[in-house]
Amino acid sequence: YIILESTYGDSLHDVYHPTADTLLEWIEQTCIKNKGKLIIPAFSVGRTQELLYALNQLEIEKRLPALEYFVDSPLSTKATQIIKSYPQYFNSRIQKVLQHDEDPFSFRGLKFTKSVDESKLLNYYTKPCVIISASGMAEAGRIKHHISNNVENSRNTVLMTGYCEPNSLGARLLKKPETVTIFGQLHQVNATIGEMRSMSAHGDYNDLLQYLACQDPKKVKKVFLVHGEYDVQQNFAAMLLKKGFEPYIPDRHEEVGLTLK
Repeated sequence: YIILESTYGDSLHDVYHPTADTLLEWIEQTCIKNKGKLIIPAFSVGRTQELLYALNQLEIEKRLPALEYFVDSPLSTKATQIIKSYPQYFNSRIQKVLQHDEDPFSFRGLKFTKSVDESKLLNYYTKPCVIISASGMAEAGRIKHHISNNVENSRNTVLMTGYCEPNSLGARLLKKPETVTIFGQLHQVNATIGEMRSMSAHGDYNDLLQYLACQDPKKVKKVFLVHGEYDVQQNFAAMLLKKGFEPYIPDRHEEVGLTLK
């Protein structure tokens, strides 16, 4: 028996476009060309640090636009400090970076906001800038305030960087609605809504098939598909059937008996 996630079971990530290059395109389009704000919802642990590392790469390559970059999340700030305290556990790629850059998560123009008052001041910041804030699905945290204050301005962009639960604010924005309700108030969605799915920690169709590639379909009794939207799971299940597997999409809270023989 195999329990397999299916978040992106019927689609592919853009793995051939490096994160730093994609970020630069969004920064140039939003902040340089449109003179707007780039609002990035990001998970506090992991995703925020990946973004900072990518922006640091751009600075090393002398491609980072001269702007203000704000991390507005107390948990993100604490997580970044903790991660930077244990460089001995960084992977080999970052170990090489440390040979010529003592802080791979920092760069010119980066500021960490601390207090609620500092966060609120960003609402009155009129210059083009990048704001990274939690939560990643935009369902809680300071990011909701940033979106509510910036989503009606056509110069701005809200850039999603990972999977969003179907009922979350992030998922609702990704459907490109004309209006969205935040904190009980209706807003016109005039800002550009973008997505960087290549940053997602969830595997795409090829990743999931690669995981199954070492398995003999004849010896696998069932593949239980979890963590995915039903339509995607159905599409992925159809693909698995063609490859000889027996997929099963369990209902929420369903109990399934397993035979060991």
